[in-house]
Amino acid sequence: MTEVDFRQQGETFVSGPNAANLADILERVLDKGIVIAGDIKIDLLDIELLTIRLRLFVSSVDTAKKAGIDWWETDPALSSRAARSALQDENLELRARLAALESNLGEAHSSPPGTRTGEGEGA
Repeated sequence: MTEVDFRQQGETFVSGPNAANLADILERVLDKGIVIAGDIKIDLLDIELLTIRLRLFVSSVDTAKKAGIDWWETDPALSSRAARSALQDENLELRARLAALESNLGEAHSSPPGTRTGEGEGA
């Protein structure tokens, strides 16, 4: 029997869950969050070959932040702000190393001949 047959008999045919119910469920899941956890373990003759631990937390961003989960804000691959910060940190470190090298080079050139490290030694 098809949907048309049901309609002709005066009955309503409901195909699938109600959209309002799905929206309610989705809103509730995003508001409260849901955790799905599981382990996959492969053993051969009592020897553990592989273990995969799966943890999945589905929620809205606000709910995740309330739960203390905000790793996406500090991951340079996912956050432009974090990427900018990582680049700035690397730039500061490189500038400090360059300043130290220039300082050492300036001291080596300003010291009197014969007192420089490695000068007049060997051979």
